[in-house]
Parts: sequence; structure tokens; C-alpha cells
Amino acid sequence: MFKRYNKPSTKTERPRSVATPKLVPTAKAPDPIAAPPEPIKVATRPATQSLRKEIPVSIDAPDVNVEKNQKRKERLIDIRMQMHKRLLESLNLSAIDKASESDLRREISAITSDGLQELGIVLNKSERDGLVQELIDEVIGLGPLEPLLRDDDINDILINGHKQIFVERAGKLTLSDVRFADEKHLLRVIDKIVSAVGRRVDESNPYVDARLKDGSRFNAVVPPVAVDGALVSIRKFKKEKMSIDKLVDFGAFTEEMAAYLQAAVATRLNIIVSGGTGSGKTTTLNALSSFIGDDERIATIEDTAELQLQQTHIARMESRPANVEGAGEVTQEDCLRNALRMRPDRIIVGETRGNEVIDMLQAMNTGHDGSMTTIHANNPRDAVARLENMIAMTGVELPLKASRAQIASAVNLIVQIKRLQDGSRRMTSITEITGMEGEIVSMQEIFKYQIHGMDANGKVIGEFMPTGLRSTYADRFKQWGYDLPASIYTPKAAQ
Repeated sequence: MFKRYNKPSTKTERPRSVATPKLVPTAKAPDPIAAPPEPIKVATRPATQSLRKEIPVSIDAPDVNVEKNQKRKERLIDIRMQMHKRLLESLNLSAIDKASESDLRREISAITSDGLQELGIVLNKSERDGLVQELIDEVIGLGPLEPLLRDDDINDILINGHKQIFVERAGKLTLSDVRFADEKHLLRVIDKIVSAVGRRVDESNPYVDARLKDGSRFNAVVPPVAVDGALVSIRKFKKEKMSIDKLVDFGAFTEEMAAYLQAAVATRLNIIVSGGTGSGKTTTLNALSSFIGDDERIATIEDTAELQLQQTHIARMESRPANVEGAGEVTQEDCLRNALRMRPDRIIVGETRGNEVIDMLQAMNTGHDGSMTTIHANNPRDAVARLENMIAMTGVELPLKASRAQIASAVNLIVQIKRLQDGSRRMTSITEITGMEGEIVSMQEIFKYQIHGMDANGKVIGEFMPTGLRSTYADRFKQWGYDLPASIYTPKAAQ
């Protein structure tokens, strides 16, 4: 073994006889790990060939196999915890950070082989390799979460206690077979994540927002607020940036809609991306930002840094919760007010949901054209209503008409995103705010997604279509060099 990774030996070593008692399998109860389970024999009485065909196969066999596989998994988890305990006793943890992965793998593999031999446990090669990888994940990673984080097909990881881990693939949630050994194991991994970014979670502060090393968004709620065990939500960070072209290829919207959005962003319209949780608001905001010129200074403000802007001149800011003493909190509102003094050309707020709404609207109205943000709402009209409610909740005594006038003059465009029944994400509406009619904010929809039904496979059938209304900003687009053809506003039936 590589002795430089071992803890310094002490004068009083523990006798080998005092080691963990060996788990020697007996003849009566064979260890499920030592040998593969024997096939289940179905007893049949002597009969003719025709009678044998009528004898059904034992219906208990599948259940027995499932039960044996479950016991096998539980046994492997128990072995992993025993080996992990031995590693903590043997490895010099202070030297691990300087070790390469290959050296660490060889060292852990050697310690694991010695441990299995001492405990009298026999594993096949695949199980041994899997055990070594799990131990590496425990020592330098996030334990059972590591294989899920490495799977690029998984978008979300949702944990309900140590026994239930759900994953989302292609918009559909499924129960994973991965689980933690116990609740303490899960809490230890949570503490490892939040302590790495200088935050804490305990009984006095039972919920926390953080981010992983790769940028994935992390939220945890622990007991006593979480009744049945710690709750964890991880929104994975996409390593591959989603461009407008890729979103068009995926069917999120059409090329005509992309051309319109390019003109809207380039001509510095103020845009709100609206949608529900997990609908793709941040992804859309990232894609829209690709139309911003590289010569502009952009200030981004977020609770948890998620935006992947492709420009050079970016000033990124992130809010911060209060410390143990209840001091040191920095809100999005504080960051937004400070951003106004940083000479930004555009301000992008990851999500507007609190007191920062007034400062955001004022920034859009006072020389920071082309600013963008996201908001939780089901449709464009609801997005305006949510802005009104947030203004009211700030405590500022502002008449409703004045609030609506402020919104109408600040916001130019609302882009609605929705996750449909089959898990697909679509841009269901592009709506312009055209001003005020009396005390009502007037709006006109330029593009929409029309749903016709679902096919036999459960896929939504629908199509994108223009509404036939010409953009209010068509002249502005033309002045800036984006002369969009009139055909993009014309429905196909009328062409």
C-alpha cells in the first residue's frame, strides 16, 4: 500500500485479535455475497408432455428473486459502511487532497481487499470494483449521489428521506434504486455540501440553499421541519450550454419565434421569462442572453448563481443569508441597488420574487434597457398580476393604477414557458405589453402554442403559430437593422 496516505502509526497498536469479528458464513445460512443464488427449482409430478404444459410455473419465484436481490443490496450497503469505517481509521485524510485519483483508487482497493479478507467476505470482480468506486465517492465525493450526478440524462435529483431518491429524466420522475445507509448518512452528506460553501443547516436553521462544485442548485430541509427525514432537491447544472439553435431543434419553439426574440433582445426590449417550477425559465434566459452584444457590460444578480452567460464583460453577484448571529445578510435588493452604481448596460436578475421588484422595474425605466428576469406565473396575465402583488407586499403605499403604469412602461415583452403533460418544455406564448387602457395593462399575443391532444404514446400533439398580429415594435426592429418579414406574423392558413 501507499504508506504516505496512511495515518501515522501509534506506539500502542490494536492487536489483530481485537479487530472486527469475522463474518464467517455457515453451512445453514450461506452468505448471499459468497455465491450467486441458486435457481429456484419448480417441483412437478410425473406426467405426460401434454400435462406438463398445463402445469404453471411457480408464481412465487419472481417475488423470491426480488427479495433476494433486495437483501443482497442491503448486505452490500452494510459491507460498504464497514469498509468506510475502516478507511476512516486507516487513511490519513489530510493527505487525500494532494493524492491523485489513480493513487487513491489503488490505496482504497488495497485496504478494501485486506478488509474483505479479514472479514471473510467474498465478492466477484464487478461487485468489488463497484465497492471500491462507492468508497472513493464516500471519501472524496458525495457518496450515493455521485453516480446520479455523473449521469448526464438526469435533470433533477429529489430525496425524500434516506430510502427514497427520485430522479427526473426527460421530464418524467422515476424512483431510483440508490439509497443512503441511514438518516445520519444523508445528514452527513448534506453537511458536507453546505459547509463547503460556508453555510449551515441544523435545528435552528432547518433549511438552506447552496450550490455544488459543478454549479448545480442545492436545497435541503432537515428535521424537525422535514417530518419523515431530510428533504433534498438538486437541480443539475448543464455542462453543455443550450443555445437558441439547440432549443429550436428540440422543438421548444420555431425559427420564426427565434428570429423575433433575437430582434427583441438586440433592440434592448425589457423581457420577463415567465413559467412554473422546472419549466426551463433559466435555460431560456441563458439562451436569450446569447443575443446580447459582447461589447455590453452585464450585471447579474441571483440567489444561487446559475446563469451561464457567454459574454466577456459580466459582473456576477449572489445574495447571502444571515450568519449564526443573524447578521451579514445580503439580499437581491441590496445587490440590485449596488448594481445601479456599477454602470451596467443591462441588468439580469435570476428570479424576481420579493422586495427587489420595485428596484428592478425602476432600473428598466431609468436607462437600463434590455434588462431581463424570470418570474413564477402560469400565463402572461398572471405574470403582471404577480408583479402587482409583489409591489403591494413591499409595503410601499402605491395606488394600483400607479403600479400598473410602472409595469406597463418598464416591461416590453413576456415570454411564457411551460412544461407539458408529457414532460416536454414549450414556449407557449410570446406576448407584448403595449401600454395602458384605462386602469388595465393592455397586451397582445404575437406567437402561441396550440395543443390539439395527445397521441397513443402519451405525447402532446400541438403546433406553434403566429396570431396574425403585427409586432408593436416592428418599426423599432427596422430602425435597428432587424427588418423581419411580415410573413412571420401571418398564420399558415392565411398564407
